[in-house]
Amino acid sequence: MKPILIVALLGTILSSPAQSSASPAETNANQTIITQFLSAPFPHASRADGHKYNNEFFPADKHYSDSTVAMFVPRGFADKGSVDFVIHFHGWRNTVATTLEQFNLREQFTASRRNAILIVPEGPRNAPDSSGGKLEDPDGFKRFIDETMAVLKQRGVIKTTSTAGKIILSGHSGGYKVISSIVELGGLTNSIKEAWLFDGLYGRGETFLAWSKKAGGRLLNIYTDNGGTKARTEEMMAELKQRGTNFLATTDMAVSPQELATNRFVFLHSDMSHSDVIMRRRTFQTFLETSCLEKRTGD
Repeated sequence: MKPILIVALLGTILSSPAQSSASPAETNANQTIITQFLSAPFPHASRADGHKYNNEFFPADKHYSDSTVAMFVPRGFADKGSVDFVIHFHGWRNTVATTLEQFNLREQFTASRRNAILIVPEGPRNAPDSSGGKLEDPDGFKRFIDETMAVLKQRGVIKTTSTAGKIILSGHSGGYKVISSIVELGGLTNSIKEAWLFDGLYGRGETFLAWSKKAGGRLLNIYTDNGGTKARTEEMMAELKQRGTNFLATTDMAVSPQELATNRFVFLHSDMSHSDVIMRRRTFQTFLETSCLEKRTGD
């Protein structure tokens, strides 16, 4: 897997903003909440002694002790009693803060006008590692969503009677591994409606296919020539063809919004680089706009 370019972080990202004065029913301004979760991926026993990769050691205190979770509530979000989420997992050698800035996730999320909340948990911090920590434990993802709901209710972002609704999992590069574990044993398999892999299909193809068959979930996969995912993508397409399962195979430049919205399996070949597939052509926004999520009406 290719390491992700780390960009400078603006200090303002890490400061929790003042609480919105809007009612829990609807927000009138974008709101970013940076906090810590007990159910966050790390710390975790699997990395209590750190991690070694290519003869380089990554100690736990610097790379596996950060329980940061970012929550982004776009302006116009309306709590209708069932709250939908997009959970994005960053790849190798990255962090929550740089991911938000590098890929303009909040800007793309706002522009999509989807009525949902974006969640970005800290994975292995600036480390070449695909581990999902506690989110790879049985029911670990359910505990994470339960805590997400509790925090949002406590902060007055959503109503105390609201429940978790549809969930979309999104991951760049090494983020694929935790997604595959979540759809398999995270405890909310049937609530996960879509999985998006941004040049991240490095393996576990059978796990994704089993989830889709069980839960009826959609898989969107954009891949490149040099990101290390092309062979696995071609293997999955061959498997679907052998099963007689319909899928869409085209390019990110040629695909139409209608095709994205109506196909259960989508494989998009791209001429972009590994680090460009989320932001350069605003693919994250396009996936949002053609997803199962409802459109916001309040902005």
